[in-house]
Amino acid sequence: STSSVLFYVSFIVRMVANDSGYSSFGELNASIVNCRKCKRLVKFREEVLINSAKYKDEKFWRKPVTGFGDPNGRLLVVGLAPAASGANRTGRVFTGDKSSEILLSAFYSNGLSNQPRSESLDDGLRYDNMYLSLAVRCVPPDNLPTRTEKESCLPYLEAEISLLQNLNAIVVLGTVAFDSIKSIMKKMGHTTNGLKFIHGSYYQFGEVRVYCCYHPSPRNINTGRTSLEDITKVIGEAKYYSIS
Repeated sequence: STSSVLFYVSFIVRMVANDSGYSSFGELNASIVNCRKCKRLVKFREEVLINSAKYKDEKFWRKPVTGFGDPNGRLLVVGLAPAASGANRTGRVFTGDKSSEILLSAFYSNGLSNQPRSESLDDGLRYDNMYLSLAVRCVPPDNLPTRTEKESCLPYLEAEISLLQNLNAIVVLGTVAFDSIKSIMKKMGHTTNGLKFIHGSYYQFGEVRVYCCYHPSPRNINTGRTSLEDITKVIGEAKYYSIS
């Protein structure tokens, strides 16, 4: 059918665009976890909260963080970077911090997760039809990665997109994630000139639709920039598109 041909051509474009050479998520994730490309981030991830009384009895992950979820999923959600008390501590993306509480509630309300919380590696969490990842794999000081650090991480996100063979919808949580996805789409041959992050809007790149959503950070929630209802709505729209 015409749709099958278009999907096949699009998938080939994704594979050509990704020159990283990863053939599986296992191979990719092993490379991510062992990455030490950015000296500033390596130093920070290994030292942040090291004297915290709250976590004095915990062994922190303190390595780069991989994506997590359904490798056959049609929906990809991309955040900024690991949180100091979240994924840099627990070892799983959006796990154990305040942002994860908001995001998991939105996922659960939309039937994308089997439970409304993400607290630890052994909590039994599963994602259905969705893969969750990050633009930057190590926790950055003040949540502000440099341009070079963002560019160093880009091939990992690129490889995930090429491995997600059913992908047709992406939600970017904030401008850093948006810029990373925009760079990848440009490399794939799509026009990205003039595209800006606007919460609640979306852009179409072939069969892949990219939705813009504010990051579920405590700051964004507490200042009223966004809300659980807002985030749940955008993720719901992306899910609906992904399965339609």
